Amino acid sequence: METKRKQRIALSAYFFLVGFCFSTWASRIPTIKSAFDLNEAELGNLLLVMPVSSMLGLPISGWLVSRFNSRGPLVLAALFFSFALALIGEANNLILLVAAIASFSFCMRIVNISMNTQAITLQKSYGRKINGSFHGLWSTGGLLGVGFSTLMLKLEVSMSQHFYYVSLFTLMAASGAYSFLLKNDKAPAGNKLRLGKPDKFVLYLGLLVFFAALCEGGMFDWSGVYFREVVGEEIFTLGYLMFIVFMALSRFFSDKIIERIGMEKMYLISASLIGAGVITIILFPLFWPALIGFSLVGIGVAAIMPMTFTLAGTSPKYSTGMAVSIITTYAITGMLLGPPLIGYLASIFNLKLAFIIFIIAGLMLIPVSRRFFKHQRKSLEKEG
Repeated sequence: METKRKQRIALSAYFFLVGFCFSTWASRIPTIKSAFDLNEAELGNLLLVMPVSSMLGLPISGWLVSRFNSRGPLVLAALFFSFALALIGEANNLILLVAAIASFSFCMRIVNISMNTQAITLQKSYGRKINGSFHGLWSTGGLLGVGFSTLMLKLEVSMSQHFYYVSLFTLMAASGAYSFLLKNDKAPAGNKLRLGKPDKFVLYLGLLVFFAALCEGGMFDWSGVYFREVVGEEIFTLGYLMFIVFMALSRFFSDKIIERIGMEKMYLISASLIGAGVITIILFPLFWPALIGFSLVGIGVAAIMPMTFTLAGTSPKYSTGMAVSIITTYAITGMLLGPPLIGYLASIFNLKLAFIIFIIAGLMLIPVSRRFFKHQRKSLEKEG
């Protein structure tokens, strides 16, 4: 088997594992809410720990990207990421729970930066778009994570045992795939973060992933609660399951669709699907309409992350690793800020009205993407 094929399989394993772990955590949030007797605002406060710890990791993750190849930080962060997941399951008080969630988020930041840096570098060696398939495997991992969580709930397995099984599986698989990851991918230039006026190229891409991640993160953390408390279904993982199934399937086809219609149109279609899906969820909080709504949102958010990270790899100012590091800050902030925001709005109004924030975030993709491509065209004209 040729080297780059082995590298793609190994990197795919990491995308899959991170999706599996993250969805394992997200699908058990209703369990944590009940176990610690939290209301919506208190749950929002707890979930706020994740973006805060992720932002604290900005200088460290940036230093790792500029100082080392991505392989070392990726495997070390993945191992500690799995340990943190097990610790969340073992937490028997709020202090330990907060510490475990903070560690989980901190490590996830480093893993995401390292994985996406490797993905973009490997995509260049292929000479065609393959980034969507990596993100598709992240979603597939998330899908199987939800499925496994549903099984654990059906069998009445405790959350601590559930998280221990997933953590052990992740440790074994990540260790086995390590030796096949890309080596020597550190860029010779563009590795320093330049403070001052924001670079418009990176700023617009950052805003795109921020709004997409706000929708994605909110769906991860609140779809189960919405399905149980608003739709009234006991098997509360069904809404999340439909969301992630359609997101995963769409990501496997996204590369070919983008090649055919272009990224500019794809952002417009994605925004429209997110808006239509959330409107359906809010107006028709019944079993089948809600499932259709979650499916539409899953299709809508599917292509945005891989598209935007691919564009980040073309930054004229930063190396791939540094551009991904900066943009990941926006992505993680959106993914982890969305859930507490929904919690606060739900406590003031109700959960249905709180979901309007997803419509706003989805539609914001249209003006921001237009500004990005306009800026890109102007830059190319100046160079020409």
